[in-house]
Amino acid sequence: MKFNLQNLENSPKNYARTAGILYLIIIVMGFCAETFVRNKLFVSGDANATANNIINSPFLWKIGITADLIMQICDLPVMIILYYLLRPISKKLALLNLSFNLIQTAVLVANKLNLLAALFFLGDAEYLKTFTTDQLHTLAYLSIKLHDFGFGIGLIFFGFVCLFEGYLIFKSGYFPKVIGVLMSIAGICYLFNSFALILAPQLSSIMLLMPCLIAELSLSLWLIFKGVNLTIWKQKFI
Repeated sequence: MKFNLQNLENSPKNYARTAGILYLIIIVMGFCAETFVRNKLFVSGDANATANNIINSPFLWKIGITADLIMQICDLPVMIILYYLLRPISKKLALLNLSFNLIQTAVLVANKLNLLAALFFLGDAEYLKTFTTDQLHTLAYLSIKLHDFGFGIGLIFFGFVCLFEGYLIFKSGYFPKVIGVLMSIAGICYLFNSFALILAPQLSSIMLLMPCLIAELSLSLWLIFKGVNLTIWKQKFI
């Protein structure tokens, strides 16, 4: 399907459905990578246990990294489609939203190198023999911790993305206002959690991100099953 403004004007639901499906894949990949890989192999506060888990399941660790990269690949068409879907409300704000989203994706992709570094430190290459086993385990653990902070930094930019999208969705008229509100709340949660991770880690909690899951899942499912209100869309598009 050739992507241009004429096609988008005539069949916005098709593009919305595509974005929704890809968004759902992003959510599933992210959930699986975090829940079934990193939470299973990473032992907080125990570098040796974490290292042994990864050494015993290196392929599972790689699957987690691959799932993360699939997320970022899917994110590119989603952000472009959302830009065109939200552009009629405010071209400047939609472009700013796209820019923040691109930065977020670039940060998260580069951050995967920290997860690969953890795997390298636990390998059997000759050059690693200059380190003791405990040192290598500690380096691998630190790489994973760096990934956690890199992820938090990326989500600062995504927090603003959620705020921008929340506002645009709320103002659009062809998306439910409640989804706009939920996305705005998600943006606040992302920003609070990420800045707390840097400034006051004890305040950072995975529970703060639950509203984000609800908001993003709601948006993805609405895009898949409902799309846009065509009557209002055509009025805004003209």
